[in-house]
Amino acid sequence: MRCSGMLLIPACDFWDMTDEEKEKTEEALPKEKEEGKEAPEEIAEGEEEAEEKDEGHKIASRGIPSKDSLFLPPFNSPELRAFQDGNENITRNSWNLEEVVNFVFPARFQAKYHEIALGFMKLLLEKSALTGDEIGNFVSQNGVSKATFYNRVLPRLRRVGMIKVERQTIIALENKRKFRPMTITLSKTFGNYLTKIGDSWLAIVDDSRSKKK
Repeated sequence: MRCSGMLLIPACDFWDMTDEEKEKTEEALPKEKEEGKEAPEEIAEGEEEAEEKDEGHKIASRGIPSKDSLFLPPFNSPELRAFQDGNENITRNSWNLEEVVNFVFPARFQAKYHEIALGFMKLLLEKSALTGDEIGNFVSQNGVSKATFYNRVLPRLRRVGMIKVERQTIIALENKRKFRPMTITLSKTFGNYLTKIGDSWLAIVDDSRSKKK
């Protein structure tokens, strides 16, 4: 989101970051704006947030905010591998990681986000858990924009339930300063969320059909 030539970060997107992570992100933003790195990605994100009138009142959103939406192409789209047979029985094949990530960050519309998210999730699957230092290494070694990763990709993966963020509070003995190192692990919430929707719909359909017999 841009306003008066500045790149603004919603407070919710800092989601419990450490002071060091916040400082790194804040330092990265003006530099990336000058270099023009973030503009294409923000256009790709396409967030349709409420706009403000001159008097400070908000205009209703024109649609579902992108942060609250998933990419669901037609069930018979060539972008999807078949998931049911002609009798609407689900098949046993599973979609791979790239196919699943595509529902959150569609490669056709958000290629950069998709690439970053896929690379990060592959690393997380390999390690099963990542510390703040390991996440920082992933960002720097892959030349990933800090602003994009910490304010776009990571928060969205957390919101949809693909990852879980946990922190420990450590107090240094010498100066009593508190540290809250971050650890990210895989989460089943994304699957449980969609399974609940799917199972509920199947139950609704089965109930309707049974009443007509």
